[in-house]
Amino acid sequence: MLSKRVIVCLDVRDGKTTKGVKFQENIDLGDPVAMAKTYYEQGVDELVFYDITASAEKRGIMIDVVRRVAEQVFIPFCVGGGIGSLDDIRAVILAGAEKVSLNSQAVKNPDLITQGALAFGSQAIVVAMDAEADPTMPCGYRVVINGGRVKTERDALAWALEAEKRGAGELVLNSIDADGTKNGYELKLTRMISEAVNIPVVASGGAGIPAHLVEVLTRGKADAALVASMVHFGTYTVQGIKDELDAARVCVRRD
Repeated sequence: MLSKRVIVCLDVRDGKTTKGVKFQENIDLGDPVAMAKTYYEQGVDELVFYDITASAEKRGIMIDVVRRVAEQVFIPFCVGGGIGSLDDIRAVILAGAEKVSLNSQAVKNPDLITQGALAFGSQAIVVAMDAEADPTMPCGYRVVINGGRVKTERDALAWALEAEKRGAGELVLNSIDADGTKNGYELKLTRMISEAVNIPVVASGGAGIPAHLVEVLTRGKADAALVASMVHFGTYTVQGIKDELDAARVCVRRD
């Protein structure tokens, strides 16, 4: 049985880790480099770094922060935010990341997924999707971009299937409706997409207690669960989360 992964997400704004609810009312939490090192030492499987305002501000990612984080951790490290070209992907990988996360820019230019996979391998190309419930869409969920600020005409399931076909090696599925609420992941959306694609799906948005990870990794059929608020505010440690997953008989990675 493949182990399920626990991933910590660092949303970064103006060089500081930040967290909000449904992409709003963000508060600054601290230095992403120091926080990344702490989670690495706690035994997290992977780290994700999102420069959450890069796309909206139409600027490049903070490559110096990426480089400093990469110097502190020796686990898979994924970086996203404002990555819109092969040169951007190359710069992030050369700065020490193993993967890049394409979100808004991939929706605007889907060929970037294909180009990135051909140039760097599918394992390096992650497509992140922010989705919100919308009964007018075929699958019931709409893709939104630019940090939740812009609605698109893309159906979430159709976009997931297209991203896989274009060469994405992994999908990160973030529910805007659940993001930061600590009320649990969006199980219906996660299970629907997990059953439809043949690449790993990472659930994101809504984790509040370890039982939420148990639900999304079993009933939701996700391959990994991304957490932020649970650990950022000191409620849980990565090790504590893994202990509870272990107790629930969810196979997780151990040192």
